[in-house]
Amino acid sequence: MAATSIQQNHDRTRCDVLVVGAGPAGSTISTLLAERGWNVHVLEKDRHPRFHIGESLLPHSLPMLERLGVLSEIEKIGIVKYGAEVVSPYHGRSRILYFSKALDGSQPFAYQVKRAEFDKILIDNAVAKGVHLHEGVRAKHVEFRPGSTHMIHAQDETGRSLTYEADFVVDASGRDTFLSSQLGGKSRNPHHNSAAIFGHFEGVRRLPGRDEGNISIVWFDHGWWWIIPFKDGTTSVGAVCWPSYLSTRKVSLERFLWDTIALCQPVAERMANAKLIGQAYAAANYSYRRTTMRGEGYLMVGDAFAFIDPVFSSGVHLALNSATLGAEVVDAYLRKSPDYAIHAKEFERLVRLGIKTYSWFIYRFTQPAFRALFMSEGSIFKMEEAVLSILAGDAFGKSPTQVPLFLFKLAYYLVYLFNFRDNQAAYRRRRRGVPETVTTVQDYAVPQP
Repeated sequence: MAATSIQQNHDRTRCDVLVVGAGPAGSTISTLLAERGWNVHVLEKDRHPRFHIGESLLPHSLPMLERLGVLSEIEKIGIVKYGAEVVSPYHGRSRILYFSKALDGSQPFAYQVKRAEFDKILIDNAVAKGVHLHEGVRAKHVEFRPGSTHMIHAQDETGRSLTYEADFVVDASGRDTFLSSQLGGKSRNPHHNSAAIFGHFEGVRRLPGRDEGNISIVWFDHGWWWIIPFKDGTTSVGAVCWPSYLSTRKVSLERFLWDTIALCQPVAERMANAKLIGQAYAAANYSYRRTTMRGEGYLMVGDAFAFIDPVFSSGVHLALNSATLGAEVVDAYLRKSPDYAIHAKEFERLVRLGIKTYSWFIYRFTQPAFRALFMSEGSIFKMEEAVLSILAGDAFGKSPTQVPLFLFKLAYYLVYLFNFRDNQAAYRRRRRGVPETVTTVQDYAVPQP
């Protein structure tokens, strides 16, 4: 019995912080904590580089990337994105919204990046800063021990059991929602649900001149499209649709993707000479949220807490922001700082504020009233500038957006009432998709047969 105990202790890895997941949120919080001298270990079930969507960055993410020391590397792999093109077949035209016209024009551009390259830069930087990375290791269960350290049980690719002992656990597992799977409390978003089909293509026609790197967002009857160009000439193209549409699929996912492209003329024209690279992918049941994001000796950052429809490219931005704020919480906890409660409260307030800010727009993005406002030229009372601030990532109350955003929302409701029948029909159609489950579509970035 004594020999067994000694062997178990020998196999146990002791650390200050154990981070589950090496995506943008996990890499960011582990880097910032390692820079403060903490012994940080990261468990990642996959190996970098690995495929991921969410390739469009926001301008206000760049200062955080500069703080991490990786901005110069991101510049090498990214194509400059000055704004977003919104295309409305219902209006027969498009317009480009430039970040430079936001209330705070200090961040006039961002980058489009391949996430495999982007994520690897972030985690390599973390390792260079002293973070201990364990790839091919899947966290299985946390044994929470109030008033003491926590025990994290994991398994490597060979099936060997591993144990980590940590003072603090950070769930940065993304859509795996590691701790929510153990603790419960995660639920599908009651207001919005969608699913996606997508792939990487070559031969997609680009916008001319300096707009070449801009994202294009195209409305169509079943949801909306993204077209994201990359520096190497390839393009990410995907449709975010109501589950009720995706559940009609009777053909292969690749065939269904091409059939869906044919339903949207502006996208079909851009892809007249396009060729799919590799396979098509699917992501089911997009939006979810958990009731709480932290507890005694643990917290959740990025998609581990909540995931919202990616129409405004907010995923990476919210992950970087929550990880940056979360690092302050973890550091204060480990130092037993009297400011811990203050940091924890501010962390929750700002993370929820960002999600709430984007969610209002996301819930209404496919409504006729929203399309009408977005396609309207000109700005009064700085409403457009305030919306552009949100699109640029300024969603945490730094710029004076409250009054113009209130007026924008008021204008939305007035336009909604003016065309009540069409807007109500669109609302009912979206709501019908919420309780449905796409049982034939596997989850996030899973290759389809």
